[in-house]
Amino acid sequence: MSLSVFDLFKIGIGPSSSHTVGPMVAARRFLDHIDTTQNLEAIHRLTIDLFGSLAMTGIGHGTDTAILLGLQGEIPSAVDTTRVAHYLQVIRERRKLNLLGRHNIAFDETKDLIYNKGASLSLHSNGITFNLWDEQGNNLARENYYSVGGGFVMSEEELQRDQMLPESEENPPVPFPFESANELLAIGERTGKSINDIVMANELAMRSEPEVIEGVWQIWKVMEACIARGCQTEGILPGGLKVKRRAPNLFQNLTASAESGNPDALAVMDWVSLYALAVNEENAAGSRVVTAPTNGAAGVIPAVLAYYCNYVHSPEMGGLKQAVVKFMLTASVIGQLFKLNASISAAEVGCQGEIGVACSMAAAGLSAVLGGSNRQIENAAEIGMEHNLGLTCDPIGGLVQIPCIERNTMGAIKAINASRLALRGTGEQFVPLDSVIETMRQTGRDMQDKYKETSSGGLAVNVVEC
Repeated sequence: MSLSVFDLFKIGIGPSSSHTVGPMVAARRFLDHIDTTQNLEAIHRLTIDLFGSLAMTGIGHGTDTAILLGLQGEIPSAVDTTRVAHYLQVIRERRKLNLLGRHNIAFDETKDLIYNKGASLSLHSNGITFNLWDEQGNNLARENYYSVGGGFVMSEEELQRDQMLPESEENPPVPFPFESANELLAIGERTGKSINDIVMANELAMRSEPEVIEGVWQIWKVMEACIARGCQTEGILPGGLKVKRRAPNLFQNLTASAESGNPDALAVMDWVSLYALAVNEENAAGSRVVTAPTNGAAGVIPAVLAYYCNYVHSPEMGGLKQAVVKFMLTASVIGQLFKLNASISAAEVGCQGEIGVACSMAAAGLSAVLGGSNRQIENAAEIGMEHNLGLTCDPIGGLVQIPCIERNTMGAIKAINASRLALRGTGEQFVPLDSVIETMRQTGRDMQDKYKETSSGGLAVNVVEC
């Protein structure tokens, strides 16, 4: 089963891929299915039960908002982020839902959207149960969906079969299938192709080359716009922690320092941190972001790619668009390996599955555009994850603000360091990427649930909310 670069990088909405993007997709997908099999007009009542970390931190992550919007027909890539508050106000004031924008039903959020804290469905920690009822109280439909990380959604049947997502099931066979980093490297050795060339060949089995190039470039443009917005938008982040946006002030200080001509050999690190802060402050505010591969880690890859574009790339190195595509395709294949063989869900494996994976992906992408060999790229990805193993997910107040925003800056800096270490070497290593992926999976399995996006351990309980 092959994943695409467009499966790993999705244009969506903050603050969470698993708690916002996934539930919105699940809600819309559930009603789309009902619309093809039953009469939408027969629905009199709809109830939603949330389980696992969706129940524990769903309010802070905007799960309630996402589900209500999805039931009304919205999708993450197209919803107008500037009107979300208005949409919610109308729903809550009228106490009605307009299912798929066509059928109004009464909706009492206090009774119809239920947070089953401390309970989980059997197949995955992020479970959602939808129930439909007719006017006589008869159950019309009951379905379970699972938000499995990175905006990926699976039905009960799909997860029982251990299959990938519907969009992945539709992907045709690719010329270079692989399930491990070792198999990927072997393909390169056998064919003489770079990792980027292998990934592009697989993408071309699904869409044309112009579609791949322009689609990836558009994803980068959304990332770039998110950085720019975050550098200019001041204020307090929503949610009650009263966290002040720092990116605008940092941007002004760094700009002034650069214009003054005062030398600072490490200033580029501050700019990389700024890019990551800007993106994740936008994410925390529910703005337009790219899931990369999750929203909680959405700042790492844009920050490292912006570093390359602004501080490394030169015309002598070729076209910038070509380099961006190479970076993103290479990064995506590392994300694919983690998705296939471990997890990119903090609710399953802690933040090592989000920041750790993003760091690994970014290190590989950067190494590719800097001329690294296949083995150097794999080495960079391994270093990026090895030093994020065991990273817990313990958001204060269930919000992707503390420590999540700063954690993205650390992930970006680590990715650059991992790339530089790998490129200074020959590609030979003691720990292969496949081993570190398996170690991450085992570590996540052994990690206590209180460190898996439940806000019941770590910083979430040891820092007093002010």
